[in-house]
Amino acid sequence: MSEPKSPTAETIAALLAAGADAAPALGAPSSGASARPPLSYAALRALAARTGKTLNAAGIGRNDRVAIVLPNGPEMAAAFLAIACSATTAPLNPAYKAEEFDFYLGDLGARALIVQEGADTPARAAAAARGIAVIELVPQPDAAGAFTLTPPAATAAGTPIQAGVIQAGVIQAGMAQPDDIALILHTSGTTARPKIVPLSQANLAASAANIARTLALGPDDVCLNIMPLFHIHGLIAAVLSSISAGGSVVCAPGLNAFRFFTWFREARPTWYTAVPTMHQTLLELAPRYKDSIAGGRLRFIRSSSASLPPQVMASLEETFGVPVIEAYGMTEATHQMASNPLPPAPRHAGSVGIAAGPEIAIMDEAGDLLPAGEIGEVVIRGRNVTAGYENNPDANAKSFAAGWFRTGDEGVLDDAGYLRLTGRLKEIINRGGEKISPLEVDNRLMEHPAVQQVVTFAMPSRLFGEDVAAAIVLREGAQVDSETLRDFVAERLAAFKVPRQIVFLTEIPKGATGKLQRIGLAGKLGLSS
Repeated sequence: MSEPKSPTAETIAALLAAGADAAPALGAPSSGASARPPLSYAALRALAARTGKTLNAAGIGRNDRVAIVLPNGPEMAAAFLAIACSATTAPLNPAYKAEEFDFYLGDLGARALIVQEGADTPARAAAAARGIAVIELVPQPDAAGAFTLTPPAATAAGTPIQAGVIQAGVIQAGMAQPDDIALILHTSGTTARPKIVPLSQANLAASAANIARTLALGPDDVCLNIMPLFHIHGLIAAVLSSISAGGSVVCAPGLNAFRFFTWFREARPTWYTAVPTMHQTLLELAPRYKDSIAGGRLRFIRSSSASLPPQVMASLEETFGVPVIEAYGMTEATHQMASNPLPPAPRHAGSVGIAAGPEIAIMDEAGDLLPAGEIGEVVIRGRNVTAGYENNPDANAKSFAAGWFRTGDEGVLDDAGYLRLTGRLKEIINRGGEKISPLEVDNRLMEHPAVQQVVTFAMPSRLFGEDVAAAIVLREGAQVDSETLRDFVAERLAAFKVPRQIVFLTEIPKGATGKLQRIGLAGKLGLSS
């Protein structure tokens, strides 16, 4: 395995220089007559240069926001990389409805919208209603990820965007600089309005380098991406970290558990990254594909974006025969904050590892840093951390303290620097003053052999304010009742932590990126005590 290059790049354009001209950068897991060769680094760099010129000619330059609504695949990855070299990318979930596109396009202040040629998406009408130029991306057959951009359509007022912008003297042409904004995303939000998170070129470059260094990525590595590419996990952890190391990314159209093992056999990846629910889905089918797994060349599996149950980590390592590297990330940190290291360094199930990029500390409510072993809020600072939310002074005042960013997660650092999360502060269950970590209850329930998946959450209680509830998916063919599970937990946890209600579901509600949703679940299920 080749050693990764020392990270010095501070822009996406500079990161693209990591790969050898003829080396594959982006690929697609297709076979047969429709198969396309991978896009080389030389071709990707040329694509980025052409894309920048096309955007500049349309009056779109540095720090102008370009919304991207494309299906998962190499074109989406290539569009993100190419556009980010000279403008600001704003990937949006293609599954949004018309009202959602209208909100996000307006909130972002998008200057243009990229959609695939012929795609029937409500984003087109939402953009037209706001006078936002629609640019069509046309995939090219010569390589996976290759594309051309059509000239932008006229605005709703009938004025080409190029004339209006250039006459105003606003455009900043050329390649983006380190302090320019490369990526803009919204926080997921629960009941409050989503916050806008601007991430600079330097933020992205630093995070990509951190991940590549943590995983010892190099030119020989191949990542099979199954994560959504409108989400920071897929964009940074899978795509950009690989590119920064001169490796390659095979971009699947999303997670299809049955097709995954075919892609796995074709692409021969050295690693993949996913959220815990995806890993659990793959584990269900893995026994049918033992030969494919045995014939592969994985060297590790990465998990992030939610807590990985220790039981799932053990099953993954036994099934795939490689170490599972659990990491900790969030949008405001350009994804990665902490990670378990590769062997032979110790990995600890239930821990998200050691600081892997930014500094990490634990802070109390008064803003004082706490020593090892004490529980408090996880705070971070470093080159990959956003400078602040956009147009939101109240959120910034609450989220930053003495140069540290408050993550909203509760956790504890041990003497060796390993971080264990006890839950999101807003998800901690307050039962009459007793604080309960949903993750702790999750892990005990997962120890029961009949339980395949669980999410513990707060439900309203007239007596205690909040009480503990759990939604459970049982293993295929397994049977167990709620009282048996309550007794099982009561043998392992204090009585006040035992779920008052247990609901059995065939599927637990998930967000767009596959993360389980705790907040608001009681209302969705109609639970109260």
